[in-house]
Amino acid sequence: MKKFAQKFLIYSMGYFYLVAGVNHFNTPDFYLSLIPPFFSHPELINFISGAAEILLGLGVLYLPTRKLAAWGIFCLLICFIPSHVYFIQIGSCIDGGLCAPEWVGWVRLLIIHPMFLFWAFWVSKNPVLPKG
Repeated sequence: MKKFAQKFLIYSMGYFYLVAGVNHFNTPDFYLSLIPPFFSHPELINFISGAAEILLGLGVLYLPTRKLAAWGIFCLLICFIPSHVYFIQIGSCIDGGLCAPEWVGWVRLLIIHPMFLFWAFWVSKNPVLPKG
């Protein structure tokens, strides 16, 4: 069972970030509305973060780059914190977009985001799947 769980955690991370990155290009308005206005060039930020998620997600799926890609995801997640804070500051509701109770924004920031950080950290420390 341990082998299955390790494989699941590693491969699901790769696919999760691959899909998330593709979504930056499929639905850019969703992501653009989450970029705080004090950042200039939101379109470029969306493009770079989407491309980074795709590349890092693929990197997690490939053994020789898995550890480095997991650390890249960890760093990318740190960069996303201002977006989570901004979402809370605007009342967790974007005109014509995502609206959620304010507590959902806090749960994302204080519980889910740290779990994603831990997940990336765990993959970086367990890059090689057990044999068998």
